[in-house]
Amino acid sequence: MSKYRTHTCAELRQGDVGETVRLSGWIHSVRDHGGVIFIDLRDHYGITQVVVDPECVFYQELERWRVETVVCFEGKVVGRTEATVNSKLRTGEIEVIATAMEILGSADQIPFQVAKEEQIPEALRLKYRFLDLRREKLHNNLILRSKVIAAIRTHLWNKGFQEFQTPILTASSPEGARDYLVPSRLHPGKFYALPQAPQQFKQLLMVAGFDRYFQIAPCFRDEDARADRSPGEFYQLDLEMSFVTQDDVFTVIEDLFDDIFAEFSRKKVDKAPFPRIPYFEAMRRFGTDKPDLRNPLEMIDVTEIFRDSDFKAFAEVVARGGVVRAIRAPGVSEKSRKFFDDMIKFAQSVGAKGMAYIIWSGEGEKSPIAKFLSPAALAQLKTAGKIATGDALFFLADKEKTVINIGGSVIAELGRQLELIDPNVFKFCWVVDFPMFEPDEETGKIGFSHNPFSMPQGGMDALENKNPLDVLAYQYDIVCNGVELSSGAIRNHRPEIMYKAFEIAGYDRSVVDDKFGGMINAFRLGAPPHGGIAPGVDRIVMLLADEPNIREVIAFPFNQQAQDLMMNAPSEASARQLRELHLQIVMQKHQKDSGKTE
Repeated sequence: MSKYRTHTCAELRQGDVGETVRLSGWIHSVRDHGGVIFIDLRDHYGITQVVVDPECVFYQELERWRVETVVCFEGKVVGRTEATVNSKLRTGEIEVIATAMEILGSADQIPFQVAKEEQIPEALRLKYRFLDLRREKLHNNLILRSKVIAAIRTHLWNKGFQEFQTPILTASSPEGARDYLVPSRLHPGKFYALPQAPQQFKQLLMVAGFDRYFQIAPCFRDEDARADRSPGEFYQLDLEMSFVTQDDVFTVIEDLFDDIFAEFSRKKVDKAPFPRIPYFEAMRRFGTDKPDLRNPLEMIDVTEIFRDSDFKAFAEVVARGGVVRAIRAPGVSEKSRKFFDDMIKFAQSVGAKGMAYIIWSGEGEKSPIAKFLSPAALAQLKTAGKIATGDALFFLADKEKTVINIGGSVIAELGRQLELIDPNVFKFCWVVDFPMFEPDEETGKIGFSHNPFSMPQGGMDALENKNPLDVLAYQYDIVCNGVELSSGAIRNHRPEIMYKAFEIAGYDRSVVDDKFGGMINAFRLGAPPHGGIAPGVDRIVMLLADEPNIREVIAFPFNQQAQDLMMNAPSEASARQLRELHLQIVMQKHQKDSGKTE
């Protein structure tokens, strides 16, 4: 017999009745039934009920126990009566009559309950994360994460991928977020950067002749927290393949997601091939490059209908080069005036000056603006919006970019308010044809829109002969239920095309040679066409676990201020550490009144 256990707390069944067993685990809960003590003993695998009779020699020691004390019990397995069977437990047909007990790890009074799924302040949960992880839901989320990663590995190994690890200490790279810098002791005044992604290294593996690479890669970005993004570090499934087109990458990911989402979720899953939506179309229709296709609402361009209308507020916007977009709201004619007023307030809260609407009821059009529109214009709007009796159209008018941003938020809010979003499905799509370049809003200068290493569609000819703002890239995102799971691209592997792309973005050859010398030199020595993608592991598990916050699927996350409350990080460095690193801390003092920095 093992010193600590012969079985786990999820293992015993009716067939084990009569056996003497040894179980170890945490005291999950204690119930006193007329002197007989019933204990739910919990380990990683499950719960078994242990019964302690008042005649036991260790019975008096129960007074010293607290829940979450770690205990080893020895005893005999007996069957429960039909009336006392607990169908909620896998071990619910048996219980263990304790004959011996040993305390393996005593527990002080715990700061919150483990046995109950109750609301607990997040700061307290993160400070005692090891205790929080004992709670059933969070514990199961982490088990799910482990299983998902194992399934991903198995799937990719079976598809001919090789797993390699890339450096953690590397050089700074323009990935779009702030780097975490690590000072060098051996090279005073110089710094390593923690990788925002293994971008250059995975491309170099392709140049080195490894045909299919993957890695469950840690990535580090000094950025603010969101519900679907953890500050500090995250993990992504990093993929790269040689001699592939965009379609080849899509096939691999669609096949992987078909398997993973079908295996680990009971929700209905879209089957491949997933819809492909060009970036500009996604922005025009949905107001976002992360469309939630569960929501049937989208924006309709009705600019021309208002161009010469008597509704001057909109006509003047159109005359100044603005646009008017409409969003259909089905079956809302019976809604109260408060519903429409609340939607207008919501639109204003996300930047709109206002929002108009027209309702098509059985009695005709109802709207504060209907009197300014001709019967022909109203008929055109009804046709454009595919309006049925009981529907309404909401209208936004402003500069196109402003309308797109506000419209995306209104679509999402209407979808929630009208309960149009099916929570029991996963709907995927690819967003493709991202612009290669974009103007800086403040300076107007041309810069990279997304990944600077993407291959421009049309290659060198497009860079030399097209307006840079018209050049599209082989850049793509995969989106599920409005959550961006990944960005990817077919890479720019031709040195001359890379130099030209960076020249358009304002960088001369010396900058490319200095910042990306390792990669550009490798491309000069024979680089295959290659491309890849990097789905976020945390976000995949968040969707599969049906959790609204990514911290619920990460073992030890930071809080929203990028702090680890349990390990007290970040913390101050000692004077000795600073001397060894040739560093001196100079704190900036902010004057509240003037806003100046001393």
